[in-house]
Amino acid sequence: MRDATDAGDGGHDPMLGIELAPEHPVDRMVELGTLAEESGFDSLFVSHHYNNRDAFSVLSRLAAATEDARLGPGVVNPLEFHPATLASKVATLDEASGGRAVFGVGPGDPSTLRNLGLGDERGLRPVLEAFKTARKLWAGDRVDGASTFDADDAGLNYEPPQGADIPVYVGGEGPHMCRMAGKHADGLLFNGSHPDDLAWAREQVAQGEADRPDSRGDFDLAAYAAVSVAADPDEAREAARPPVAFIAAGAAPPVLERHGVDADRAGDIGDHISAGDFSEAFELVTPAMVDAFCMAGDAEAVAERMAAVLDHADSLVVGSPLGPDLDAAIELAAEAAARATE
Repeated sequence: MRDATDAGDGGHDPMLGIELAPEHPVDRMVELGTLAEESGFDSLFVSHHYNNRDAFSVLSRLAAATEDARLGPGVVNPLEFHPATLASKVATLDEASGGRAVFGVGPGDPSTLRNLGLGDERGLRPVLEAFKTARKLWAGDRVDGASTFDADDAGLNYEPPQGADIPVYVGGEGPHMCRMAGKHADGLLFNGSHPDDLAWAREQVAQGEADRPDSRGDFDLAAYAAVSVAADPDEAREAARPPVAFIAAGAAPPVLERHGVDADRAGDIGDHISAGDFSEAFELVTPAMVDAFCMAGDAEAVAERMAAVLDHADSLVVGSPLGPDLDAAIELAAEAAARATE
């Protein structure tokens, strides 16, 4: 694991976060979130897709049910919400949680944004303008529009407990997004589960950090990793097939090449997903794809991969699918993280 003094000017406490996908009823999400906090996770991120439960509604319930964990969307995009509205949602969460909010913001999932007619609007600029606008509003300033949105003297009627210091984490994996985060944000939620990918991300972030103002403070590179853990490693790897299929289908050619993954096979997986033939897509997932795009296996194997990733990353967020049994997987993932950071 990277020593804290390797990051930024003075180092920071590493984050151990978990992603909770709101694919289950809200009461169940609260159960999972409280279990995660009890198991040792210090940050709870709730993913946002329009076709799942509303992330901010789940986060509001978690704010009341948890005590110390940081809470935030992981991640929300600035296309479905006006940046000022988004800033107010995060500020409200900060108030509801007693100053524990974190703002995870990214360009958005291409497939779901295409459903909403927003696929062509994804990009770096909306993300950057959204969180810069949020910081101004949290500080009590009023804002006008920018290149990606309109506004006329917009402002909030209240100030969140953390003010303008609510941590901003950019979600993404492209080189430009990594560099932008390194320069302007508090951290990067990098979609990656393999040490080679995190080593590459570190290089991109370093380029952005070269132009980072000293006033921005330390930067946190967090591996936002797909994890599937179970007592039976074969069951864990089988449960990894669906998310790995989506990751492989959407991976850029350089990423596939980095891991020796057959680009034609990844393309076939994408074709099956687009056609709604999910079973066929999942069957095409190879062991090499699982190794490249997920930390999958028993707690010992996952701990080994976590430790390798943390040689390059500052922090870790355990992402979907977690495992075949969610409750057991949360506890096993916490156990693996503890082993990885010993």
